[in-house]
Order: sequence, then C-alpha cells, then structure tokens
Amino acid sequence: MSSGFVRLPSGSVVVALTLPRPGDGGAPERVRVLVHARNRARALTRLRNLGLRAVYLRGNTAPPTPDEVTAVLHHPDGLIWREAPVRGVAYHPWHPIRSLVGRPPAWA
Repeated sequence: MSSGFVRLPSGSVVVALTLPRPGDGGAPERVRVLVHARNRARALTRLRNLGLRAVYLRGNTAPPTPDEVTAVLHHPDGLIWREAPVRGVAYHPWHPIRSLVGRPPAWA
C-alpha cells in the first residue's frame, strides 16, 4: 500500500492512499483514495467509519499530486476515489466514495 499526505496552508491535510478495492474483488484491483480532513488521524477515521478498517498511513512515499489535491478540495464530501494509476498515468475520472463502499457516508 502506498500512501502519503500534504499539509495545506489552512492547516488541514489531504491524505492519499492506494488500497486494494473493497468488496467482491472485481476490477479494478487497486484504487486511489483521497481524503480532505483537519488532520491525518481524522482522515483515517473518516475511512474507517466507512468500513475500511485496515487503513494506515505509513510514511509519505506517495503524497497526493497537485491535481489530486485540487480534485478533492472541489468535491463537496472531500472524499473521492478512482482506479489506481498505471505507471503514473491515470485515465479514469474521480468518483464519490459512496460509489466504492456502496452506502452513504457516515457524516451525511
């Protein structure tokens, strides 16, 4: 699992995680998840509240790119995903997290 974060000038953070796709194991096998939150712990809590229990931020090997930060900041939930990039190139659009985990977010 590759992960990372970036601290924004406002003090909040954007956390990026590449995870195995939850659920039935259908394609794609890995997804890139972005979370905007007050701090890293709160970002991981948001994911755990959605049922992604084994989510940890270890190191900062794959921080979010500027394009990823822009995408998550412009989404009303501040929590999005897409198929993990292949060789650093992403072809798929961002989706709201509820389309990945199949239920409305806990904070709604």
